[in-house]
Amino acid sequence: MEEPQRNTEPFSFVKRAKGFTHAGRGIWVFLKTTHNAWIHLAILAMMVLAGLYFHIIYIDWMLLTFAGGLVLMAEAFNTAIEIDIDLTSPQYHPYARDTKDVAAGAVLIASITAAIIGIGIFGHYFVALIF
Repeated sequence: MEEPQRNTEPFSFVKRAKGFTHAGRGIWVFLKTTHNAWIHLAILAMMVLAGLYFHIIYIDWMLLTFAGGLVLMAEAFNTAIEIDIDLTSPQYHPYARDTKDVAAGAVLIASITAAIIGIGIFGHYFVALIF
């Protein structure tokens, strides 16, 4: 059995910097083409404002950061999968539909998780505000 080839190129700061450039372009494409990302960002902004208003504690900020990042990451992966499926399967195919639906389901799972975290962080503040 033949051993797989390994990357023997020397480390390069220039190539690492180019990687950040590509990642930045990916974020730009994501934000420019994904309307749901703007909805997620608007909700995250409201949660940050609520956090500032209610003076939430450090661990709650960490949970809020994690939840927001989780949702945006899931949406970015969903977008990448949709772009790839649109390229590789331009005609309708049930597997392509299933792939897109599963990726969208992952965003829904992340969003529900974030909502549960948000309720855990802010629920008692809003209850106290109402009563």
